[in-house]
Parts: sequence; structure tokens; C-alpha cells
Amino acid sequence: MAYQMGKYKLLALDLDGTLLNDRSEISEENAEWVKHAVDAGVTVCVSTGRGFKSALPIVEQLGLDTPMITVNGGEIWTKPHSIHRRTLLDSERVMKLHALAEQYPDVWYWAYTTEDIYNKERWAGDTVASHWLKFGYYYEDVSVLGEILSQVQSWGGLEISNSSPFNIEINPIGVSKASALMEVCRMKGFDMSEVVSVGDSLNDIAAIRASGLGVAMGNAQEEVKLAANVVTGSNQENGVAQVIQNYVLRT
Repeated sequence: MAYQMGKYKLLALDLDGTLLNDRSEISEENAEWVKHAVDAGVTVCVSTGRGFKSALPIVEQLGLDTPMITVNGGEIWTKPHSIHRRTLLDSERVMKLHALAEQYPDVWYWAYTTEDIYNKERWAGDTVASHWLKFGYYYEDVSVLGEILSQVQSWGGLEISNSSPFNIEINPIGVSKASALMEVCRMKGFDMSEVVSVGDSLNDIAAIRASGLGVAMGNAQEEVKLAANVVTGSNQENGVAQVIQNYVLRT
């Protein structure tokens, strides 16, 4: 059966908790329907909090040669390996975020530079000299996480989101998947009304609100579901394939 593109020209897909199942795999059904979308002329854009290196194998598995949004919009790629724009997180801010993390010995933290990923086990030798993109905290006691969040919010000038209920993700102010998607649309000549955005966490909310069709996964955080136009199946139920079948393609 031949499928045709409907009114939506760009499909922006989050990875963890969205395209990927709980084993971090793409189901056969999701992969098949992404291919149908690509064959019909839809631009499929991966939009993730992951860094480029960990997003790339998924993009390659799908055979995509389209724009990518990584580290929550901190990096925009015209296609894999071809950087369009980077927005750096001030290294003084990273030092402050790192110092706060060190006050909580049990809290895990990580951060992306343009070259590498560092964490609690292995931190950068020279914080100031590195080119930072994103900082994150992870802890399963949400009350402690809430204390950290309050402190970071009080500083101002940072974009704060999450990619799970147990983490906090920090980007430079104004950097989000939504701002990155707007730039991808500008590059490709699309309108945001022609975009479908699919996600499950707070780092997806701005994009879901800004797109023509905002879709929350069945496993999404409640706030994301409230922001979305529609809710699809969970990441264990091929929710992305359902979106493509129900809203993106027509026969």
C-alpha cells in the first residue's frame, strides 16, 4: 500500500520514553512506520535531550539524513555530522551547578560538552576551558530534587526542564526543543503548523505546545498530557507508529 503525506510535513520525535521502548530499542513497528513516513516525503527529525554521539546510532538505524535536535536544542544539525548551530552554557554557570551537586553526595549528575559527556564518576579537568551544552541532576528522592530545583530556579537565566520525573536538565535560557524546531522549520521552509511533535517529558512541552499537532505518549508525565492536543499509546505500545498511522499519513 502506498501512503501519502497529509498536512503535516515534519515529524519531531523524542527518543527515550517515546520512540524507544523501555529497553532503549526501536520496535519493528515503529521503525516500519517511520520508514513509511520518510517514503511519503515527511521530514522525520529526532529531537532529544541526548548528545549527538548517543543519538546518532538511532538515526543511523532508521537511515535518516535529516535535521537533528540534540541536548534539548543546544545543538541543531542540518543532517548527521553537519552542525548548524550550537548554544553554549556559560562555564561559570556550570561551575556553580557542579558546586551545588557536590553539596548532595548521593545525587548523581552529568553534563555535556561539545566533545564529551562528564558525570559524577568522571568530571572535566578544566571546567572553565570546556565548551558546555547541558547540565543535569538525577536522584530518585523527589523532595531532594525539589530543593536543588528551587536553588537553580532562584538564580534565573537558565532553561530548566526534565527528561524523567527523577531528573533536572539545564540549558542556556531560550534553548529548548521548541526554539530548535522553529529554526529547523526556517531552514526547511516549513511552518510550525505543519509540525507534529511527540514526547513524554517536560523537555518536550514547549515543542508540543508550539507545533501544529502536539502529541503526548501514553506513558508521558501528566503535565505533558495536559499540554498536548492528543495522547497516543505508550512507548511499550508502539505509540509513535500509532501517531504516524492516525495523523501523519493517508492512503
